[in-house]
Amino acid sequence: MAQINPSILSADFARLADEAKAVEGADWLHVDVMDNHFVPNLTLGVPIVESLSRATDIPLDCHLMIEDPDRWAPQYVEAGAGSVTFHVEAAAAPVRLAREIRAKGARASMALKPATPIEPFEDLLPELDMLLIMTVEPGFGGQAFLDIMLPKIRRTRELISKHGLELWLQVDGGVSESTIERCADAGADVFVAGSAVYGAQDPAQAVRSLREKAERTTAAAGWACNH
Repeated sequence: MAQINPSILSADFARLADEAKAVEGADWLHVDVMDNHFVPNLTLGVPIVESLSRATDIPLDCHLMIEDPDRWAPQYVEAGAGSVTFHVEAAAAPVRLAREIRAKGARASMALKPATPIEPFEDLLPELDMLLIMTVEPGFGGQAFLDIMLPKIRRTRELISKHGLELWLQVDGGVSESTIERCADAGADVFVAGSAVYGAQDPAQAVRSLREKAERTTAAAGWACNH
């Protein structure tokens, strides 16, 4: 089952409650948290997440592109996030952090930058509910999709299958009508889409269209047939 997570990084920050309503039918609302240290951009923090969680029934998927997620990630669960993603490149103790996020009641997710290989973290996979493969360099919306990430998505899906895990595989960066099928064929089942949704005339229809493309591709994909 493909999931579409519109990214509010591409939304109008002055109208976040309205922008959340515009994508009714989305599976999650993807919230990019950037601290201008781990990535060269500054977005929003805990107070905005708290307000947004009260303004929408769509669960929040918080992607923390920040330094010291070990300290900050639990606060996003307390603020109302249903899923919290930390970057393995920034986490001091990823297993402990994943367990803490889960213990507080949210799904624990780990993100990898494009240059970070998945293989060294194979033993961590059972501690996670989702793995995020970045398909652009994190920090800015609207970047072009990196095709060279497709083999990494495939390898990650193979590791998930090898261990028999019910682990969601998310992709974030340049996901659009023209790239989502390649991601789904490679093994992704959760798709973050920013400008492809919020740049459309009808964001809710864009969500439906992306989901249909992903599900049609997944149904024919080899990895899904063996799942």
